[in-house]
Amino acid sequence: MQSGVQEAKRGLGAKDLVTTGVCIALYFVFMMVGSMLFAPNPVLTFLMPAGAALLTGPAYLLLIARVPKHGPLIILGIVEAVVMFVTGMYWLWSVFLVVLGIVGDLIAGAGGFRSKPLNIASFLAFSLNPLGSYLMLWLDPAGYSTYLVEKGTEQAYMDTMVATGADWVLPAMIVLTLVCALVSALAGMRMLRKQFEKAGMTA
Repeated sequence: MQSGVQEAKRGLGAKDLVTTGVCIALYFVFMMVGSMLFAPNPVLTFLMPAGAALLTGPAYLLLIARVPKHGPLIILGIVEAVVMFVTGMYWLWSVFLVVLGIVGDLIAGAGGFRSKPLNIASFLAFSLNPLGSYLMLWLDPAGYSTYLVEKGTEQAYMDTMVATGADWVLPAMIVLTLVCALVSALAGMRMLRKQFEKAGMTA
């Protein structure tokens, strides 16, 4: 474990950055697939965070296994934050991405990026990032709708979304997202077992 912690403290080299870029691209592919199944529908959109979490676990954990150092998870959060912002998503989503990227990095880093439970916990925390946007539907529905309509979302879409967002929906979203993230992470551990063993991850 000590050698793993020491490696985590080393800086990122060119090879690490290339690997990080590839893993982030892979993460985005699965995130988009999971999101596109639900986001276009104003009623099903509340399932989007869970759908994304269900597919992105293997890519997230692969990034940790291939580059077990501080930085890649933060880069993932920053890159995704920029993409979400420029594509017109609510700005608080980008804030959550950066903050949870840092939180995820710290959680995984606490185990030198070698602890399976901590790496899974890191992914669970990061998977909640879309809530940065959805949360505002309950905190400031009028401002939330106005912002997204100005960014190009149809008014009819927002009207239906606001009408569908009952009080119980938010806690249900959080629980379902965490459950799907856990399932995804455990499946990822099985799929990538050899990669994780090579990286020296512990149970």
